[in-house]
Amino acid sequence: MTTTNNNTSAPSRSGGAILVDALSAHGVDRVFCVPGESYLDVLDALYDHPSIETIVTKHEGAAANMAEADGKLTGRPGVCFVTRGPGATHAAIGVHIAQQDSTPMIMFVGQAPRDQIGRDAFQELDYAAVFGSMTKWAAEINDVARIPEFVARAFQYATSGRPGPVVLALPEDMLGSIASVPDTDAYRVLVPAPAAGMGEEVAAALAAAKRPLVIVGGPSWSAEACQDFAEFARAWNLPVAASFRRQDLFDNRLPQYVGHLSLGMNPALVELVKNADLILAVGTRLSEITTGAYELLRVPNPVQKLIHLHVSGDEIGRVYQPAIAIQTAPAPGAAMLKAMARPASQPWADVTAKARQAHEAFSAIPAPAADYQGVYMSKVIAHLDEVLPADTIIANGAGNYTVWVHRFYQFRQPRTGLAPVCGAMGYGVPAAIAAKLRHPERDVVCFAGDGCFLMYPQELATAMQFGANVVFIVVNNGMYGTIRMHQEKRFPGRISATDLPSPDFVALAASFGAYSELVEATDDFPAAFARAKAAGRPALLELRVDPKQITPAARIGG
Repeated sequence: MTTTNNNTSAPSRSGGAILVDALSAHGVDRVFCVPGESYLDVLDALYDHPSIETIVTKHEGAAANMAEADGKLTGRPGVCFVTRGPGATHAAIGVHIAQQDSTPMIMFVGQAPRDQIGRDAFQELDYAAVFGSMTKWAAEINDVARIPEFVARAFQYATSGRPGPVVLALPEDMLGSIASVPDTDAYRVLVPAPAAGMGEEVAAALAAAKRPLVIVGGPSWSAEACQDFAEFARAWNLPVAASFRRQDLFDNRLPQYVGHLSLGMNPALVELVKNADLILAVGTRLSEITTGAYELLRVPNPVQKLIHLHVSGDEIGRVYQPAIAIQTAPAPGAAMLKAMARPASQPWADVTAKARQAHEAFSAIPAPAADYQGVYMSKVIAHLDEVLPADTIIANGAGNYTVWVHRFYQFRQPRTGLAPVCGAMGYGVPAAIAAKLRHPERDVVCFAGDGCFLMYPQELATAMQFGANVVFIVVNNGMYGTIRMHQEKRFPGRISATDLPSPDFVALAASFGAYSELVEATDDFPAAFARAKAAGRPALLELRVDPKQITPAARIGG
């Protein structure tokens, strides 16, 4: 082992100990991992840090997803450790989610010893090349004395501007080297704020509008920022739409909430966006799904006058050129909006009222088709919307089953929705486990399609091991529903690769020690859900639904 003495007043420590001490200095209280021999020195150092809980998952993809979800919930970087090569590539999905969802996250990856790099050594990868396009920064620490510097920079990069992931590679021999080097201070989040006079400019533009629409979204929203934004929206009585999978930023029960810019979007909401004469985009980067494949707003100069508030100057003007651009974090931006003087008249009041009526009509539970068979998902969501506390965390992955969740469930508090903006299957199970570990006192419900659940079913073992008493709801229609929907549109009757024979989900969950139950009739769901909640351990409910009901409004062959 090499020895570096840069500061004789600092204790001599291994690279692993220096790294874990750095995590502690930056406030980390939990890490997610699958153990690997490439970072044994880190695992050993964690033994001496009981204040940092180590959650051992059963797949590196789950570890990365849990770290990403933890970052979403806390606003602080979620942290995961994975071993080199296969471990890193398994975990890449979580890095991609963090990038597209603007989530602060740091992934540490084991690496081959320094004297073997470049020889295609066992499980060697060039991590800067592999992860460079999906991170804010990807680097390798080759000098043990620079660990505190690299870690501090990682936290700073992950949280500043548009949040995102950082990947740091750790050569195995570097972690075992000894150095005397001081720790750094904790990172500090940079919080850009509106320049003086911007509130007056925004207020004047809004007051001159006849058909304004507010779109709220993006990361880094605190409860206080959401409250300030809500007070602004109520005072001005403006219609507010949530960007894709950011519904929890604005109480869906308020009369100003007009819907979700999402997959399966309300046609009335589409027209509302198209006909608006002004759009105030707050926090959102106006991504593909939110803008209907960039067609609801013309690129690069929207017909609607655009006011864009975003934490990153790199995102403002990236796709759409705004008439008014303000680089600001959500909290100071929302405070600016709240402080704006309320206009004497609100010519858009009728627009808001009609948009709300259209949203309520779209969110009403439709009657099932005469030939419907199995559990009716619309009524399942309606029941949960009625009985779950406002602070319940709802997690889901990707698939057509999610359309029911986002259409019929009313989010009421910030940081209660965990859903991948990037549309990654499998996300819901590990995200829900991370949520329950972060908030054990709150209800956490995971929705997963049969295909989505089968991405990470082994994480039931993690839930059992660490006491994450999530209620997992598996929506089983025996197919990859989203792909089947597209097949039926383009190649009707030509089923290829979308059938999905399932295991016995109830027996599978029971084999892990979880409570489990099969539900085949809609009326049986409320009691089954009550039993699952009261089980005192992780619980799984398998819902057999009609495979013909491909969306809330469409049936195969209809």
